[in-house]
Amino acid sequence: MQQKVSLQLLPPQLANAANIITAIAKATGKKESSITGFHIQKQSIDARGRTIWINCTVNAFIDEPFQQRVIHSFHFKEVGNANKKVIIIGAGPAGLFAALQLLELGIQPIILERGKDVRARRRDLAILNKEGIVNPDSNYCFGEGGAGTYSDGKLYTRSNKRGDIDRILNLFVHFGAEEKILYEAHPHIGTNKLPNIITAMREQLIASGAQFIFEKKVTDLVIDADKVMGIGTADGDFFKGDAVILATGHSARDIFELLHRKKITIEAKPFALGVRVEHPQMLIDQLQYHCTSRGEYLPPAAYSLVQQVNGRGVFSFCMCPGGIIAPAATSPGELVVNGWSPSKRNNPYANSGMVVQVEIADAASARKKNTQLSQDQADNPLQLMWFQQMVEQQCYTAGGGNFKAPAQRMVDFSERRLSTSLPTCSYQPGLTSVQLSEVLPDFVYDCLAKGFKVFGKKMKGYFSNEAIVVATESRTSSPIRIPRDINTLTHPQLINLYPCGEGAGYAGGIISAAMDGERIAKQIEKVIGTPKL
Repeated sequence: MQQKVSLQLLPPQLANAANIITAIAKATGKKESSITGFHIQKQSIDARGRTIWINCTVNAFIDEPFQQRVIHSFHFKEVGNANKKVIIIGAGPAGLFAALQLLELGIQPIILERGKDVRARRRDLAILNKEGIVNPDSNYCFGEGGAGTYSDGKLYTRSNKRGDIDRILNLFVHFGAEEKILYEAHPHIGTNKLPNIITAMREQLIASGAQFIFEKKVTDLVIDADKVMGIGTADGDFFKGDAVILATGHSARDIFELLHRKKITIEAKPFALGVRVEHPQMLIDQLQYHCTSRGEYLPPAAYSLVQQVNGRGVFSFCMCPGGIIAPAATSPGELVVNGWSPSKRNNPYANSGMVVQVEIADAASARKKNTQLSQDQADNPLQLMWFQQMVEQQCYTAGGGNFKAPAQRMVDFSERRLSTSLPTCSYQPGLTSVQLSEVLPDFVYDCLAKGFKVFGKKMKGYFSNEAIVVATESRTSSPIRIPRDINTLTHPQLINLYPCGEGAGYAGGIISAAMDGERIAKQIEKVIGTPKL
């Protein structure tokens, strides 16, 4: 028989299958010889007490032959000659998973990606890190896999009502991810492994007859009445399809401007803005695991912090244990930082975004104080995007150019004291010691300065000058929402335009973007009908 068993194990016990079988036998009252094998179904760390436990649920095979874990199978149809075609603008998680779903439905996806494939993209990232030169179409945000390729591959989401999370995880395993992502409480893949997985997805799409075209920057939507008739690109090409999925990500400002210019309704959307905070990973381990040394059986520790300060939410975002801070700008003269980790999370630093909620009224307040923002931007749907851009430009200037980031020690930051020295940091382009209260918007600085002190009380040792604050973390989500009908999922003005994923304001991470892409693909099949292959 097979039986679900809940276990509480010490970390070294989990590392040895024989120990797990012993624990199963004890929990079920069976002999160890009766346990032929097991699958871990759920696994999480409980570090609340002095003793750290691993809570796990296993499916135990008792007095019957052990069977390997069954991975969900997928049937990708040959769509090269399909009479139904869908244009997908953007090859991030939303676009890729929409395309894979269309294959299963027998519809041909035509994927237009402004950036390069993952291999070529790496060279542009190296130039950005080492020489301070950003390619506006190939960077940490644009290119095959989108921003998700270089985001650590975090696969945790609370959006379990938006789609089938297990299906998305199984798709990742199908294309090369480790099976452990199916049961870990906070699964991640690692930036070093994601490129091969993304490449495998692309190879499947092409092998099944999809068109996958790189360095195709969309510059126009050809509209007739209430329908998008075709897509124009910067090099003069034109593409037609039965529907258009707009999955460009949260940094495609030129697409937002295109929509606004063509009088296609978009809306300003609140987002979050702040900094990256980096501590020594050893310090975070000590604080979270209540130990002097983490040991070999525990992963590098993470944290999640949130607090209301001055009526605003201040919270950690995209926490990267054993990670790297990277330059994530998409244009010259703008400074954006983000974080990522390799699969082993074995770098000596832990970094996290620490951000403050930004509302539409904040853009209006900034207009009164800053001549860069003109009064005619009031009520403009792009106003929060411009606000975001203004802060990024100020940070670039403050850092001294060449993507050096303005930075400050954490205690110095909260006490408005210029740091006379800066600790070593993972940010490769380099740092400049700056009084960040003169760079960040006042309300952002004030909330962070108070928030760090509160977090230091919640997590004693967190508020430390060993930690460095690096500006600016500004691409947490899109500052624009592209509206869509709740039932048809189309834009209210255009019956075949489907806003999708983070850039449209309907997702917040890899999993939720992937689920949104699948949801859109299924809706399109309902509208355009079953294709002939």
